[in-house]
Amino acid sequence: MASLESKNGKSGNSLGHALKTVRSARGLSQEAFSNVSSRTYLSSLERGLKNPTLIKVNEICRVLEVHPLTILALAYADGDVAEVDKLLEQVRQELNAVLRRPKVS
Repeated sequence: MASLESKNGKSGNSLGHALKTVRSARGLSQEAFSNVSSRTYLSSLERGLKNPTLIKVNEICRVLEVHPLTILALAYADGDVAEVDKLLEQVRQELNAVLRRPKVS
């Protein structure tokens, strides 16, 4: 079973760090998210002070032009490409196992 911690064993600010990493890589300021979030809220997310809903993650990812799973993979792998590959393989295997199981009524 997958751990809810990032590769380095921390669960604290990995999501916020991933958001900031992608935002910076895209050359976007926090103000670029004004249609989906205030600058203050985005700053709080990036610093790990707030936890977004899935809806909010999806809205932010639309501005970032990445799939939400990209942010989650980056958060769990701490930016390690080899770790991302392992995570994606694990997700693939788990989805195959879940989708192939007979449905319980």
